[in-house]
Amino acid sequence: MADRPRLITPQGLARIRAEYGQLFGEERPKLVETISWAAGNGDRSENGDYIYGRKRLREIDRRLGYLSKVMKNAKVVDPAVQPDRDVIRFGATVELADEEDARRTFTLVGDDEADATNGRIAWGSPMARALVGARVGDERTVRLPAGEKSWEVVTIDYPA
Repeated sequence: MADRPRLITPQGLARIRAEYGQLFGEERPKLVETISWAAGNGDRSENGDYIYGRKRLREIDRRLGYLSKVMKNAKVVDPAVQPDRDVIRFGATVELADEEDARRTFTLVGDDEADATNGRIAWGSPMARALVGARVGDERTVRLPAGEKSWEVVTIDYPA
């Protein structure tokens, strides 16, 4: 099965590239040096630096593989050039109000850059899927783990 494109904002791709560069260019070489030093100290079976270093190296290599795959399949979508700014699409920042007029603000971003605690929800999440295509004043019902909840779109913003 071919890998599907992963939507991502330019800022999200920049963060992923920065993490890749930091791991590959800084952390991994230092770790390889530490492992080489530890291996030269004799018995590796009880050498904590060697054992931990090898484990951490596997973690870094696994993360580098994942980040490489994300960058390879990334489809950068710049929300600043969204032509129809009245409709919720990828990259939109949306303010919603529920039945009790409690307000929440979300930005729809790629799955690899989602951070719900900072108001960045994944493009593939149930909330985002329910909101796509909505306009200001539209009401959408979202099926959440706690049950269904209705939200009204109050504002839609895109970066300048």
